[in-house]
Amino acid sequence: MSKRPDAPTTRAGFRLSLPAGIVVLFSCAHLAHHLVTALPVPLLPFIRDEFGLDYTRAALVVSAFSIPYGFSQMPAGWLADRFGARRLLLVGISGVALTGLMVGLSLSYTMLLVSLALMGLLGGGYHPAAPSAISRVTEPSHRGRALGVHMVGGSVSYFLAPLVAAAVAAAWGWRMPFVGLAVPALIFGMTFFVLLGRRERPVVVDAGSVSQSPGAPQQNGERVGVDWRRMATFLALTSFTVAAILAVLTFIPLYLVDVFGYAEHHAALAVALFYSTGLWAAVLGGYLSDRIGRMRVVIGCALISGPALVLLDLVGSALIAMGILLVLGAVMYARAPASESYVVEHTPADRRSSVLGLYYFGSMEGSGVLAPVVGFLIDRFGFTVAFTASGSVLFIITVICAVLLLRKTAGD
Repeated sequence: MSKRPDAPTTRAGFRLSLPAGIVVLFSCAHLAHHLVTALPVPLLPFIRDEFGLDYTRAALVVSAFSIPYGFSQMPAGWLADRFGARRLLLVGISGVALTGLMVGLSLSYTMLLVSLALMGLLGGGYHPAAPSAISRVTEPSHRGRALGVHMVGGSVSYFLAPLVAAAVAAAWGWRMPFVGLAVPALIFGMTFFVLLGRRERPVVVDAGSVSQSPGAPQQNGERVGVDWRRMATFLALTSFTVAAILAVLTFIPLYLVDVFGYAEHHAALAVALFYSTGLWAAVLGGYLSDRIGRMRVVIGCALISGPALVLLDLVGSALIAMGILLVLGAVMYARAPASESYVVEHTPADRRSSVLGLYYFGSMEGSGVLAPVVGFLIDRFGFTVAFTASGSVLFIITVICAVLLLRKTAGD
C-alpha cells in the first residue's frame, strides 16, 4: 500500500483519515465527556445538605473524582501513544457515563465517593488522546485555534450542565441530573467510537512523515533536543494555574450560600457563569497563541489569576465576585489551547499523549489535592484567608516559573 509523505501516523500503525469537520466532531465528544463530570461542584450544596457534610468532607466529594481522574491521565496517555486513541476515547466518554449512573443511584456517602472515584479512573482516557489526534490533522499555524474550538465543547458542558442540574435538582433531587445526563453521553460515546472506526485506515508506520511546526529542529520527523527541564517548568506553571482556580471554584456555590444567602439552585448557576467564558475565551486564547506565541499567553493568564483569586472575597460584594469569577474563567480557558499547542509542538510525536497525560495529571490531581486544603483553611480561618492564600501562592509560583521560562522564548 502506498503512503503519502505528509500523512500523520501513529506508532500503532493507524491514522485518522478525517475530514475538515473533525474538530467539530471532537468538540461534540468533549461535550459528551463532561456532561456528567461537570455536575459535582454545582450540586455540592444539595449533596452537603443530604449527608450533613462540613467543608472538608464536602471537598472530598470533588476530590473523590478529581484525584483518580488526575492519576489516570498518565497511563491513559501512554496507552494512547502505544495503541491509538479510539478505545481510550470510548472509555473516556461511555465509561464516565456508566459510572455517572452509579453516582445517581448512590444511597450513602461512601457509595457516592466510590462511584465518583470509578468515574475518575475511567475518565482519564479522553484528554491525553484528543488533542494529539486533533493536532495530527491540523496545520501548525492554526493549531491553537483548532484546539480552542475543541475546548468549546467542554465549555458548553460545564455551562449547560449546572443550568440543567440546578433546575432538575430543585424539583427532583441531586441524583436525577446524574442519571438524566449520563444516558445521552453513553449513547454518544458508542456512536463516536463507531464513527472513528469507519474513518481509520492502516498506513505504513513512518515517523519521518509526522509534520512539525515551522522552524522546529527535526530528525526523521521528530523534534530533537527537547528541553525536558523547560517542559517541566512549563507544565508546573500551567498545571498549578488551573489547579488553584478549580480548587477555589469548588467552594463558590457554598460561598454564595453561606456568605450571601443565595438559594442552592441559584448558587449552582455561578458555576455555569464561570464556564460560560469558555464559549469564547478558548478560541480567543488559541488565536492569540497562534499570533503572539504559546508561552506569552500562558504566562499572561497565570499573572492575572493570582491577584484575581486574592480579590475574590476581599471586595465584599457578590456582584463584583461574579465579575472576578468571569475573569478567572476567561484566563483559565484562554490558557488551555496555548498549553496544549506548546506541549504538542515541543514533544516527540510518539510521546505527545504521554506528555499531555502529565499535563492533565498535574492540573486535575493538583485541584483534587488542593480542594481539601482550601476546605480546611475555610473551616479554620474563613473564606478570606483561604482565597488569599491560594492566590498568593499561585502568584509566587507564576513569577518563579516566568523568570525561568522567559530566558528563552523564541519560537514559543
